[in-house]
Amino acid sequence: MKQYISRVNAFLAISFVMLFPAGAFAQATAPKTFTNILEPNKLYDGERVVVTPPEEIQNYIKLVKEGAKNDPKWYEEYSKNAKPGVPLPFHKNLNLTTAQYQEYLDLWGKREFKVLEKVGVLLELRRGKWSFRLSGTGAMISLLRYDEKEDVFRSTNGVMKRIDDIDAGAETILGEWKGVEWRFEEETPLGKTKENLALGKAADGKFGFLVYRLQDVTANNTVLEDISRVIRFPLK
Repeated sequence: MKQYISRVNAFLAISFVMLFPAGAFAQATAPKTFTNILEPNKLYDGERVVVTPPEEIQNYIKLVKEGAKNDPKWYEEYSKNAKPGVPLPFHKNLNLTTAQYQEYLDLWGKREFKVLEKVGVLLELRRGKWSFRLSGTGAMISLLRYDEKEDVFRSTNGVMKRIDDIDAGAETILGEWKGVEWRFEEETPLGKTKENLALGKAADGKFGFLVYRLQDVTANNTVLEDISRVIRFPLK
């Protein structure tokens, strides 16, 4: 009986090896695009955040809005070429004096991160594709799948292609940071859809960022969706 059991165990062991050849259990190597910032299969205690400057800055924003009403065509053209997340360069048509503009910049420099919720961040391999698994309202990012061969993310909207790397200065909304970004963009007779995902880290190396944005606008500029998620997670 013992000899029979031994033979059965040997057969099962051989079958197991045939089903799972050598190396099948070796941990897959994550793309450097990700490992330059975070480790795979490591849970990071992240936070969903928004950036808020001091309340006093609204006084200056109100003045700029009033100036925009006086010459909406000029303001539209001037702001069109502005960098996203950065204060507009000074111009007399902004309805601010040079002193007021400097006060505005000083307040902008005092902006802070406000935590909205705790979010777990995990980079993992799922069904042969890398993805970020997030908890809370960041879970929508978990639906994106990375295709390493083509360097694209696939979402329910379509293929998010790699665009220029991020090299943001200290004056930008998240401060100084560098990263990589992917974008899906589509325009049809019905409207426009734009979906972005960025991964990067702060210049001081203390925090990593996952930034997601989804915008869906109809042909007559009615906003159907405008979802933004900024996830910050500690690296040190």
